[in-house]
Amino acid sequence: MTCLTNDGIFLGKSDDGTGDNQYLPLKWGNRHGLIAGATGTGKTVTLQVLTEGFSAAGVPVFLADAKGDLSGLARNSDMQDFLTKRASAIGFADEYESAAFPAVFWDLFGEQGHPVRTTISEIGPLLLSRMLELNDTQEGVMNIAFRVADEQGLLLLDLKDLRSLLGVVNDQRAEISSIYGNVSPQSVGAIQRALLRLEDQGADKFFGEPALDLRDFMRTDKNGRGMMSILAADKLMNSPRLYGTFLLWMLSELFEELPEAGDPDRPKLVFFFDEAHLLFDDAPKALLEKVEQVVRLIRSKGVGIFFVTQSPDDIPESVLGQLGNRIQHALRAFTPKQQKAIRLAAQTYRPNPKFDVEDVITTLGVGEALVSTLENKGEPSIVERTLIRPPSSKLGPISNAVRKSILTESDLADKYDEAIDNQSAYEILQERAEKAAKAAAKEQENTPEPKRKASNRQSVGEAAIKSLTRAVSSSIGRTIAKALLRGILGALKR
Repeated sequence: MTCLTNDGIFLGKSDDGTGDNQYLPLKWGNRHGLIAGATGTGKTVTLQVLTEGFSAAGVPVFLADAKGDLSGLARNSDMQDFLTKRASAIGFADEYESAAFPAVFWDLFGEQGHPVRTTISEIGPLLLSRMLELNDTQEGVMNIAFRVADEQGLLLLDLKDLRSLLGVVNDQRAEISSIYGNVSPQSVGAIQRALLRLEDQGADKFFGEPALDLRDFMRTDKNGRGMMSILAADKLMNSPRLYGTFLLWMLSELFEELPEAGDPDRPKLVFFFDEAHLLFDDAPKALLEKVEQVVRLIRSKGVGIFFVTQSPDDIPESVLGQLGNRIQHALRAFTPKQQKAIRLAAQTYRPNPKFDVEDVITTLGVGEALVSTLENKGEPSIVERTLIRPPSSKLGPISNAVRKSILTESDLADKYDEAIDNQSAYEILQERAEKAAKAAAKEQENTPEPKRKASNRQSVGEAAIKSLTRAVSSSIGRTIAKALLRGILGALKR
């Protein structure tokens, strides 16, 4: 049993298991949260406990599984001795039972789950520029390219569409530059090279159709439990810009698509972002402002976000101040920077007269945490030193065979597993080029023979002139070059 009350998720018991039960009220689940702590202190188990609680309460959950540990949510716990001992220590033995939860596996690379795709048009120039690590000038060219696509009715679905568009922008750069600002071949070339790097990382599979319908993250099973959408992110961690951009894109799409919900009795959807610092590292100011805006406003859509990271100072202050539910596992204080982080973390909690928060943070045991959630009218509760309850699902990853079985049985397999290549910018531009080539060939055929030969001679001559201009002007000076060119022009006319 995961929820011991109808309106709260049971987290554990305070005072070394002898105090009061600690809950996260479902009503405040959309006010966001933080799970922090050093490696090996129990963050993953806490994340698992919260996820089980939301699912049992009928709330769908999305999890980024950075280490591959969270797939165990789909299978029953093995009820190891240390789990049953913890249940007994907090007076939870009678209620504690093994349980599996409904899960759907996703993977941007389509290897460990259903493929996650979106289109180039949907992700937009700002997020795409961040993903490609473009500078300001190159980002400006990307914005121009998207404007050209809009004006020419070119749908951008995948990378080959964008490549084709950039080719057109480069070919027409003189005309485009006169309208929108300078477009240089160097900037276009830099973007093309960045696209190639992205493709080498396997990210080309992220762009295309069928695009992800975010409503598929917001489902319940036949028993009314919230579906857990688990994103395989272990390989994705090697491309941190792609990971952070993908997470921000999902939040932005949800914010745009969902209606206002106010403060419902429980969230419509809860996100857990592991390795949350990757969302903010090296992010330009414009992107940080977008993250802050989405986090601030998306709670009114009934969506809660929990950031999972090692230290609270991994999260920008403007975002950290919006995280009302906090679970702090042990932090280490080996360096002055770490000591400062602990001091700052301690100041964010409503004090408890029983202990000094700054001292306790460094002495917490594995599976023990400082817990402060929202209560009453939304004010933070007094921080409590809490033994976290054991999860009901399996600790650690499931086998590849079990994962494959779950994917095969999933009702989303037919919808997402096969890619679709619809007509878009690449096909349209290719068709235009073919029509132009045919028109030119037809015009050539209809040209009388003497005139065609003259035209051919003129074309050859013009090419020779351009070549000679480059060669001669660099060696013997412009004056001599012009004289030679006049001689060639006279010969061609004769």
